[in-house]
Amino acid sequence: MAPLLDRRLIVVTGKGGVGKTTVAAALGLLAARRGHRTVVCEVAEQERLAALFGVAGVGHLERELAPGLHAVSVQPERAKEEWLRHQLKSSTLAGVLGGSRLFQYLTAAAPGLSELVTIGKVWDLAQLDRRTGGTVFDLAIVDAPSTGHGLAMLRAPGTYASVARVGPVSRQAGIIDSFLRDPSSTAVLVVALAEEMPVSETIDFERRLADELGVAVERVVVNGVYPRRFTGEEAERLRSLDGRGSPAARPALRAALAEHERARGQRAQLGRLRRHVQAPVSTLPYLFDPEIGRQQVERLANELERRL
Repeated sequence: MAPLLDRRLIVVTGKGGVGKTTVAAALGLLAARRGHRTVVCEVAEQERLAALFGVAGVGHLERELAPGLHAVSVQPERAKEEWLRHQLKSSTLAGVLGGSRLFQYLTAAAPGLSELVTIGKVWDLAQLDRRTGGTVFDLAIVDAPSTGHGLAMLRAPGTYASVARVGPVSRQAGIIDSFLRDPSSTAVLVVALAEEMPVSETIDFERRLADELGVAVERVVVNGVYPRRFTGEEAERLRSLDGRGSPAARPALRAALAEHERARGQRAQLGRLRRHVQAPVSTLPYLFDPEIGRQQVERLANELERRL
């Protein structure tokens, strides 16, 4: 099996709020450091990557965030136009058809079409011979939707290939589906927190991904893990103080014990996760910073370099 960063596409998903965008950005920064010309794709017109790197909005066209690292925010309507232009071999015809009310009505009514054209755009960014032209990348990383919607996006090409059966939609969808299912080309990385709900959702997603697509999760990255500062014996000694100490020391003791309990709960959830998933599990530390920016992404990239 090829190493993670030697694939053409890495799909980063996970429960909402677990830090997928930050992990995708750190992974992209690490890949760029290793000499891979990399693009990180946001979907559903998200624009969070730009803020992490302190640049203006990214938009549908690739924009460089750091040396060797680019970003794009995939806009489904623009992706539909690109697909039409490719199929019709004419920008004029694509513009006329794409702007018609009938076409807009039909595409809005077609279930899963937005997911198909979105993953189609991501697939194109991962190709050495891009159908839409533009920069050729060694690696595309997609900051995918949360697990349920992420699975729907990965499932869309196979669904359309089987439903359409013949014609350009079926052929293109089949090509994309084969690429997504090929472990030498595509890897799926799940981001989680060491909490009950994200751990449960990660376990369920790995099972559903295998059952529905025959694809294995490459790795689980658990974000925001607290350090273990005290042993159990040391924590008991802190508790034995029972409010004693100076007024300045008491809040610090309470905070230290609260962090110890949270770290202990996280370790329990990490143990549960490792027992129930097949994929290897790596951890990233909790960052005690008021905001996440370029410097924090660099630190996480350093951590990933040690753990991957």
